[in-house]
Amino acid sequence: MLERPIITLTTDFGHRDPFVGIMKGVILEINPKACIVDISHEIAPHNIFEAAQVINMAYKYFPSTTLHVVVVDPQVGGMRKPLLVVTDDYYFIGPDNGVFTAVLENQHKSSIFKVIKIDSSHYYRSQKGSTFHGRDIFAPVAAWLSRGVESFKFGEQIKDHVQISLPKVEAVKDSFEGEVVHIDSFGNAITNIIYEALDELSPEFTRKKFKVVYKDHKLDLANYYAETQDPELSVLINSSGLFELFTYHGKASEKYGIKIGDKVRITVI
Repeated sequence: MLERPIITLTTDFGHRDPFVGIMKGVILEINPKACIVDISHEIAPHNIFEAAQVINMAYKYFPSTTLHVVVVDPQVGGMRKPLLVVTDDYYFIGPDNGVFTAVLENQHKSSIFKVIKIDSSHYYRSQKGSTFHGRDIFAPVAAWLSRGVESFKFGEQIKDHVQISLPKVEAVKDSFEGEVVHIDSFGNAITNIIYEALDELSPEFTRKKFKVVYKDHKLDLANYYAETQDPELSVLINSSGLFELFTYHGKASEKYGIKIGDKVRITVI
């Protein structure tokens, strides 16, 4: 563990209420040396799919041994389990509702890979109700883990953790079809289509040999946002290597009614 262990927080709590600050207070009370980083607190309420996409985009940019806490938990207080996921490089803590599905798909080849049901309640904070497990379970577990408590002490390893269905890129003749999986605050529509993955599947895919098709729009690839001063729909490969629909100085999602799940096709010319 780092001298100043890093704990990230991703929630749907927003910033109006004190919930995020309370979680930070609980962590710092147990481990004042913890460095707490906010990834996002603007996940749409109860949107497990969006949280899965956001943590998957972010987690790999942190140092090894970072603890990633995700609290998007519509079943809080119910029968779902609290989880601790241990891999070669990272720890993930949150509810067993599929929020770590994308992460687990990337991490399953790790030499160290354990999914632990957190049931050692002596690491919990005393609970006055069952509606705030971010404060009472996930934050204190992350803090104790960051202080060096070994992962096996938090509970037993399980195999039956929840996975949600994530869209896959499908190859059809001379094209690949994916879909919009995230819309950011700029109104840009991020797809699940990774350029490098296409190149591996079909080496003839180069920038000069394909177009991106969204509904009735056939789009050439831009290198960066300002390359096109056109207010019409455009596409580029973003900093995560994903195809992204955008409108220069505008909100593409609003202007073109783009929604999560909309199909996007990469077609050979």
